[in-house]
Amino acid sequence: MSTDQDTPLVAVVGATGQQGGATARALLADGGRVRALVRDPAKPAARALAERGAELVRADLTDPASLRGALSGVDRVFAMTTFAGSRGIEGEVADGRNLADAAVAAGVRHLVYSSVGGAERHTGVPHFESKRRVEEHVEALGVPHTFLRPVFFMENLGATVEDGVVVLRLPLPGDVPLQMVAVQDIGAAAATVLTDPGQVAGGAIELGGDELTGDQIAARLGARAGLPARYEELPLSVLGGDEDMTRMFSWFAQRPAYQADLAGTRALVPGVHDLAGWLESTGWAPAA
Repeated sequence: MSTDQDTPLVAVVGATGQQGGATARALLADGGRVRALVRDPAKPAARALAERGAELVRADLTDPASLRGALSGVDRVFAMTTFAGSRGIEGEVADGRNLADAAVAAGVRHLVYSSVGGAERHTGVPHFESKRRVEEHVEALGVPHTFLRPVFFMENLGATVEDGVVVLRLPLPGDVPLQMVAVQDIGAAAATVLTDPGQVAGGAIELGGDELTGDQIAARLGARAGLPARYEELPLSVLGGDEDMTRMFSWFAQRPAYQADLAGTRALVPGVHDLAGWLESTGWAPAA
């Protein structure tokens, strides 16, 4: 049995969010030592991690001093950044750079950064480009690292039931394949790399669990619900002029757009979910 002395201490950024939470839970389930970096230790999600054995430490990506303190004594770090919120793209880049700088200052031995599929291919999608800028900063610092580049989240699929039919609508042609991955599997992949940093050759992998067209996705949703299903392509105008989302869905329509290493993902996460498996495991149901 491992002891605290031979089990690496892993700091998890965004531990109360989707990816950070999935990573922290996967590490804890395997007996890992987790320091959950949170802004509010009193939040129910933070308390739930503490009950599983995580150490809660207050930290804020906008506050470099808090990060340096939070990473003191840490061996490895899981990092993610977001463009959501008032600070936008430039805020995301600043957060990522602050975190990477703090990791170097603390002597962290390996940094796992969850970026996005296609980041290194300069897609022109603003929130993809911001993550590549963070990657470039990490590379320039020379800290040992692995970049996980997940594709479209299965969790972002939504459908409704209309007149007894499951309807999926996206601003994407129905015959265009879209690669996708479950957040749980991103967390499992991160936990594997954090436990054994040599798992990913070349230091980067594009993560995916399935590849289906819009028509095929709708069929899977209908099969899960036990109802007929159809897919409807929406015009890009439904995005209301949101430049980021418009560029993203325009990029999705290219062939290929995402280029996930599906076999490599399965090797890293043997139980990786395809869409049908994820729908079943989560008890998915369409909105009324």
